[in-house]
Amino acid sequence: MNRGSATIAVKHAAALTLSENMVIARGLKLQDPELLDHLIEQYQHRLLRFLLFLTGKREVAEDLFQETWMRVLLRGAQYNGKARFDTWLFTIARNLVIDLSRKRTMVSLDAMNDSIEDDRPFEVAMEGPSPLEQLQAREDSAEVSEVLLKLDGPSREVLVLRFYEEMSLEEISGVTRAPLSTVKSRLYRGLAALKPEVEKLRLTRGTSEAAV
Repeated sequence: MNRGSATIAVKHAAALTLSENMVIARGLKLQDPELLDHLIEQYQHRLLRFLLFLTGKREVAEDLFQETWMRVLLRGAQYNGKARFDTWLFTIARNLVIDLSRKRTMVSLDAMNDSIEDDRPFEVAMEGPSPLEQLQAREDSAEVSEVLLKLDGPSREVLVLRFYEEMSLEEISGVTRAPLSTVKSRLYRGLAALKPEVEKLRLTRGTSEAAV
């Protein structure tokens, strides 16, 4: 495919996405129950996974999952279709986590908005797959989750949105309400922090296999 064809394909895909978003926006304004059922079916696994990574607790994640969809139903008229629906959905879910963190003693995402961070990009030399992509290719989902949950909340959130949800850095910036430079910093620091955790996992597995 030449550059001209690729550009046309990208524009066509963007137009289809925008059209789909507008259909969703109209349906939510009408509180269409069939549309809501379709959206829940389409996004339930991704949304629950995101909440599990943010809270680290299944019971809490499941409660917030239900509340997120209630917010979608009640506030659907606020979605105008200009942004991707999943970006809007994950923003609602994240805000609920922040609200809950203010009431409970848990790893607080609220601190993400208030903490002072060095906005200078923390560059990590990246040749080939990232540590997270290597881990996903080699290990099962439970082990990947275990390693990610060892990271600090801000870095974990950005990694999940980038590599699981495949959001652009600009979209992540919109969800987290953090400057693009901060998103980049959290991404690079998260990837750097993953390296020693991946090595520990490999060493542990190698020792266990050698002992058998």
